[in-house]
Order: sequence, then C-alpha cells, then structure tokens
Amino acid sequence: MRRQRQEMIAETRAKLIAAARQAFGAAGYAEASMDDFTAGAGLTRGALYHHFGDKKGLLQAVIHEIDAEMTARLNRVSAAAPNRWEGFVEECVAYIQMALEPEIQRIMFRDGPAVLGDISQWPSTNGCIAALSESLRQLKADGVIIDVDIEVAARLINGASSHAALWIANSDAAEETSRRAVDGFRALLEGLRVDRK
Repeated sequence: MRRQRQEMIAETRAKLIAAARQAFGAAGYAEASMDDFTAGAGLTRGALYHHFGDKKGLLQAVIHEIDAEMTARLNRVSAAAPNRWEGFVEECVAYIQMALEPEIQRIMFRDGPAVLGDISQWPSTNGCIAALSESLRQLKADGVIIDVDIEVAARLINGASSHAALWIANSDAAEETSRRAVDGFRALLEGLRVDRK
C-alpha cells in the first residue's frame, strides 16, 4: 500500500514536471499558465501546490531535472575524450555550447536567472564547483596543470562558463557569440597547462 502511494506521488510529480517543462520551454516561464500545465498533466492546481508549493517551485524542479540531464551528457563528453585534459576542456566547452539549445537556453539561462536569481547562488553550483575541483586535483596530480589554488581555479572556471552561457543565451547573435566565447574560454583554460601548445 505504501509503495503504491509512493509510486503515485512520483508519477504525479513526473507528470507535472513534464508538462511544466514543455510549457516553460515553448512559451517561457512568464507566459506559461499553471492551468495549462496542470490540465496538460490531467491534474489540478491543488496537486501542483501540494507537490511544489507554487509555479516557482515547479520551475526549480524542472531546472533540477534539466541540470541532471546536462550533467549526464557532460560526463559522457568527458569520458569519450582521449585523455583527462581534453575531457576536462571538452566538458567545459560542451556546457557553454548547451546555451544554444532552445530549451536549455530559455529555461536554464533566461527564465531561471530571471525568476530564481543569480545562477552562481543556485544549490547545484556547489556540486559543479566540487566536480571541477576534483578534475583539477587529478590534472594537478598528473602534472598537467600548473600549481594553482584548486578552489579558486574551480570557482573562476565555473563563473566564466556560466557567464559565457548566459551571454550566449541572451545574445541576438547566439551562434557567433558561442564561437567567440568558446575560443576565448579555450584560451583561458590553456593558461593552466604546464606544457602549452
């Protein structure tokens, strides 16, 4: 009985998140109506309020889901690289380039900061900084990067990649902005290498 209830709760949450994600991605947070996505999920406003508190809480859940998907994609990018350094660089670049994808652009890099505030203050940022720190520690231990304060480097890389993504998402020429941001970002990362090409 308890398991059935937990499954129903998970199913209700998943339906609301899927409907909100579709609405936020298509119309944007401001234009998306709670009635539209509760009806689209076959649920009531009461279900939304019960599970997420309000529309903002639902946006946080959608962002959490997209962020987890982005992380999984970035891990695959890194794992496919021929070495740890290239994996690190390509993972960072892939994050920046994700700002070109319409759903990510609108939800993560436009509406998210507009509604939830500074992206550097989101709960997921600490996890990103921890992952960057671990990668940098490994690169330092391998003798690939210079002797640098790992936390400082991780925070600066996180900030630079986040701001590059925000710049792309809000640009009138996103493709060109992405190209420029990626070129500049690669040059910055190259400065960490012991043996620069």
